Amino acid sequence: MASTWVPGVTGDSPFSLANIPFGIITTQFDPAPRAAIAIGSYALDLKALSDSKDLTKLASSLKGHDSVFSQPTLNAFAALGRPVHREVRKVIQEILSAETSHPDVLKNDKELQEKALIPQGKFKTHLPMSIGDYTDFYAGYHHAYAVGVMFRGPANALQPNYTHLPVGYHGRSSSIVVSGTPIRRPVGQILLDSTAEPKQPSTAPSRRLDIELELGCFIAKPNELGTSISIEDAEEHIFGYVMLNDWSARDIQTWEYVPLGPFNGKNFASTISPWVVLADALEPFRTKGIENKTPLQDYLKESKADTAFDIELEIDLTTSEGDTTTISTTSSKNLMWSFPQMIAHHSLGGCPMRTGDLLGSGTISGTGARERGSLLEMSEGGKKDIMLHGMDVRRFLKDGDTVGIRGVCGKPGERVGFGDCVGRIYSAVQN
Repeated sequence: MASTWVPGVTGDSPFSLANIPFGIITTQFDPAPRAAIAIGSYALDLKALSDSKDLTKLASSLKGHDSVFSQPTLNAFAALGRPVHREVRKVIQEILSAETSHPDVLKNDKELQEKALIPQGKFKTHLPMSIGDYTDFYAGYHHAYAVGVMFRGPANALQPNYTHLPVGYHGRSSSIVVSGTPIRRPVGQILLDSTAEPKQPSTAPSRRLDIELELGCFIAKPNELGTSISIEDAEEHIFGYVMLNDWSARDIQTWEYVPLGPFNGKNFASTISPWVVLADALEPFRTKGIENKTPLQDYLKESKADTAFDIELEIDLTTSEGDTTTISTTSSKNLMWSFPQMIAHHSLGGCPMRTGDLLGSGTISGTGARERGSLLEMSEGGKKDIMLHGMDVRRFLKDGDTVGIRGVCGKPGERVGFGDCVGRIYSAVQN
């Protein structure tokens, strides 16, 4: 991959020329939300670039769609389909390349640079998509097994259906927030004494507030009600990926989830990173996921073996005193089910997937003690302290804690990453 003429793009930047992730920004000079891409520590304003007519001139597939980058979300651009995303990304890479064959488009146009190339600190990121529906899956095998052992023992750790289909539940899209949004500790029904009979819950702030390290996938191309998406076509329905922290109140969840599954223990907040890494940007990092030895139904069988991505994932926990500890390092290859399989199964009965729908992978954990994607696993169900810098410990989150998750792949200078996915915990509000 060639280098870029944009200043200050370091080797460790997750937003190299090899990436070109898309998002929505505002600035103090223009409060209207609009599309941009991230390059190093800059945002390239795509509305300003397309207003110059140079972008649509070079990307022929955008002709007739000049307004997509003036919208407050990326939905209109996403709906144009993966071939358009691919061409636009390549054109932007060419414009930003140090060896660009179109230097007059932006490289040598200082007036346009002033309008379009915005340095960090001068722009604010927002939710990149209008999210109509959110479905969270349970594809992280090691997490599912570890939690199953915790509650049912090793003999019954996984339910019989787990290796036959991608297990999931419908989440709440209205509480999905962009990185940096404060997270309020939820209030719900919890059992303060689980041994007492009869069971008598109390309504109180969650005492077992947790995180879930996940990869999120945005839908680009919809399907009609009553139709399904085949496993062969599912890739063409994917727009791109974000980091996802599906905050979880384990005590609320434990009391309410029988018999219908997660509800208030999950619906209070989910944080995503602001930049959508296009599907094409992750193609070089394909790898095998966790082997599933169970014979699959035909609609879930994939022709390729490398159905996962090897993205390096980390979780940082920063206390209110400012001490930061990396509490987990793992890889997104620790998934048993791929996103195409999730899409094929989700739409099997005729469910219409819509542009902007978000799918979560479920918690991603490895096999090692420092590779777990939730505090529930790290603390072994709240029984074990997690050691932090500053001689502090945690089992679950305290008010004032800040959690940041990161994902990156590629060698220095060609990093493809997601940027920050951060949230700070604030005290509960009770009526």
